[in-house]
Amino acid sequence: GVKESHQMTIFRIIAAILHLGNLEIQGERDGEACSVSSEDEHLSNFCSLLGVEHSQMQHWLCHRK
Repeated sequence: GVKESHQMTIFRIIAAILHLGNLEIQGERDGEACSVSSEDEHLSNFCSLLGVEHSQMQHWLCHRK
C-alpha cells in the first residue's frame, strides 16, 4: 500500500544508514579526536544517497559542535 516513489525514498534512506554503519572512523590523540578518510567510499555513497555535502558530513561526523 506504499507508493513506489515513497518506497524508493525509504530504500535510499535505509541504504544510506547501512553505508554509514560501514564508515571507518580513525581515532586520534588517545581517543580525544577522530577523522574520516575523504577517500572512504561509504561516506561518498552516504552523501550521494541523501544529497548532503561530502566535506560538511566528513567534518560534522567528527566534531561535537
